[in-house]
Amino acid sequence: MSIQVKIKKLCDKAVIPAYAHDSDAGLDLVATSKTYDEYGNVVYGFGLAMEIPDGYVGLIFPRSSIYKKAIHLTNCVGVIDSGYRGEIFAKFKPAFVYDCCKNYEVGEESSAYDVGDRIAQMIIVPYPRVQFLEVDTLTDSERGARGYGSTGE
Repeated sequence: MSIQVKIKKLCDKAVIPAYAHDSDAGLDLVATSKTYDEYGNVVYGFGLAMEIPDGYVGLIFPRSSIYKKAIHLTNCVGVIDSGYRGEIFAKFKPAFVYDCCKNYEVGEESSAYDVGDRIAQMIIVPYPRVQFLEVDTLTDSERGARGYGSTGE
């Protein structure tokens, strides 16, 4: 299954997202800018705007290389709705890094990504329109209301 998504480069450095391998789910996103917001987050722009079709959403995840960096995606998964037409951004928050000799410290600037790096990946997926039906009772299930830790250790 494939869909067409209209995409617009907003700057010369912008790179059209691409799959590194035919079997990949995520399209790599390359940073074209790096700034900081008023909360100290590292804000990366991708120099791209797109028109995601109705009924689909773009989900932005960090790349697996994030384990080498002392930052993490601020909202864990970015959501790009189909009606959004602005530049695609991702915000990363400096993380605490454990150093056995120094205890915990805030990540250093050198541990962030640079402009030109592949820093995130996007997956575009369909989603259902949900209609809630309010009821007085729910059907029983094996799990029931058992929450956190209900499956064991």
